[in-house]
Amino acid sequence: METKEIREAYVNTLLELGAKNPDIVVLEADLMSCTNTGVFKKAYPERFFNVGIAEANMVCVAAGLSAAGKIPFAATFGCFASRRVYDQFFISANYARLNVKLVGTDPGVTAAFNGGTHMPFEDLALMRAIPRLTILEPSDAVSAAALIREAAEIYGSVYLRFPRKPVPVLYRQDEKFGIGRAKVLKSGRDVCFVALGSLMVNEALKARELLAADGIDSGVLDVLSLKPIDSAAILDEAAKVKAVLSAENHQVSGGLGSAVAEILAENGFRGRFTRIGVNDEFGEVGTQDYLVKRFGLDAETLAKRAKSLLA
Repeated sequence: METKEIREAYVNTLLELGAKNPDIVVLEADLMSCTNTGVFKKAYPERFFNVGIAEANMVCVAAGLSAAGKIPFAATFGCFASRRVYDQFFISANYARLNVKLVGTDPGVTAAFNGGTHMPFEDLALMRAIPRLTILEPSDAVSAAALIREAAEIYGSVYLRFPRKPVPVLYRQDEKFGIGRAKVLKSGRDVCFVALGSLMVNEALKARELLAADGIDSGVLDVLSLKPIDSAAILDEAAKVKAVLSAENHQVSGGLGSAVAEILAENGFRGRFTRIGVNDEFGEVGTQDYLVKRFGLDAETLAKRAKSLLA
């Protein structure tokens, strides 16, 4: 399966946007080599700001640039883009109703060898509590490029979350995306995986194949937009099946699982439901493959949990 880096899509899309709109500006906290935004700096040096290892200050600078009419995209590791800058992002960007696009890279187990200190399993829960904030997690390079364009078009703060390394390409270049819209990758008759992010969407697709070998027909819904979330798509797919499983590279509390539970409970879903994610644990050092299994995010665990629900 073809793979592409989401960070490449991020930089290329910023270059595309920057060529059309002189108000697009890019900020970094000394991680240019990690996000490859040095390409943007080379093309538009007067619109690039490296604030150094000072993430909270970066968000405040981005807020100031927004107040001056610019459209700032500020990126750092997901742990810093959430825990470290939370108050500044909450007050200076969101409470002030400004237009800051904050990017958190390497969320959850995709932080791998950076370990537990750099492994945000709680960023979605934190961000989901901020009023009117848009939260996006593309599942491949194609959806990333489309959602970055959408984020630049709307007025208001946005939190984008994605891994930097190559991930499978799931969508055609001409696929249409929109904030608040999920994508049905597969529909099922028995069970549905409601998944967020490249890692869990791909693990859900693998789990679907494992379940098919046992005669179980499962669907996969790619959420893409956690806030606003596509309640209609979730309810439509849930109505077709006996069981629904949310799947996220995040704590089971406060993120996708909580959002899906709320939607199903408030709309009278009568089937079975469970949340797959990290269960009240901190991260640790390891390869991504090891960590996926260690925290029960792998396809085999997803398939096992689906069988248990149906039983």
